Amino acid sequence: MKEFKRIGVLTSGGDAPGMNAAVRAVARVALTRGVEVMAIYRGYSGLIHGDIKPLAIRDVSNIINRGGTVLYSDRCPEFKTKEGMEKALETCRKFGIDGIVSLGGDGTFRGATDLTAHGIPCVGVPCTIDNDITSTDATIGFDTAMNTVVELIDKLRDTCESHARCNVVEVMGRGAGDIALNTAIASGATAVVVPEFPYDDNSICKKIAKAKALGKRNFIVIVSEGVGSEYAPALAKKIQAETGVETKFARLAHIVRGGNPTLRDRVLASKMGTYAAEELLRGNSNVVVCERKGKIITNDINYALILDRMYKKTLKDGDLDAFSAEDIDRMKREIAEKESYLLDLFTVANKINL
Repeated sequence: MKEFKRIGVLTSGGDAPGMNAAVRAVARVALTRGVEVMAIYRGYSGLIHGDIKPLAIRDVSNIINRGGTVLYSDRCPEFKTKEGMEKALETCRKFGIDGIVSLGGDGTFRGATDLTAHGIPCVGVPCTIDNDITSTDATIGFDTAMNTVVELIDKLRDTCESHARCNVVEVMGRGAGDIALNTAIASGATAVVVPEFPYDDNSICKKIAKAKALGKRNFIVIVSEGVGSEYAPALAKKIQAETGVETKFARLAHIVRGGNPTLRDRVLASKMGTYAAEELLRGNSNVVVCERKGKIITNDINYALILDRMYKKTLKDGDLDAFSAEDIDRMKREIAEKESYLLDLFTVANKINL
């Protein structure tokens, strides 16, 4: 088993509420075991350029409640190059970094598996508001983002009710409809549009017209950004033209990423950060920490990345060659569970939101 004297922790990709809670957990676990912790600022860019400082036990005090990431984040195309990797490895040697806990999404995990292959063991922690990492039931930041969306829609509804209006609200989620489906139920939206299921503008207009005839004054339609940036504004115009209901378009955009993390995200991040540090110090690497059916587990990063591609239908020739028939069957089962989860949400939203 590798003996660790000093590990690094970094946050990469899009920021997510709860990242700081995970950083805190990683640092506290390692430091109490006598392992030094280096804060790597600006993700893989900071690793390349040596933007690194040691963390003491009190340096992570009072960050569990803060949104964003105190370690900052960055997109780093240079890290994908041979030269960038060599610089990152040299930085690890210079600072004596024996392993790294990497917090982020699928791009972060690809970087972590590359580092592991070059002799720097890494463990990934899934942090993204989109909840679009198939190997885990929940990602850090997802719950906070949903609560932010619901709070904002509640405010929009006040004005909709006062003026008998409709608001078409586009929410983040990248290619996933998880945020849209959950918040549609929680906010009582009249309709929801996500890329995972067929959608029909005419049916939405008829539903609004029917509800209006029954005395409804306020209407919320939630659209996932995954259906395309032009769809929601065009839908708002069509609803007004077809139903006579004054309709406004609102794109919540990056405001959904900010804010103090919810209790759920603080707890999930603390559990995942603790597990990640412990896994790394046990000598396990090239894994991503996941929550499955209420339990914290690990999956091989390569498995997690290919599972994502299978779910998102972006598999390339040869992607499955390294996996056994049992692995592939497991992937298919996990995808079926994810699809069933989304279908249940979509069904409920359409049954009760009128």
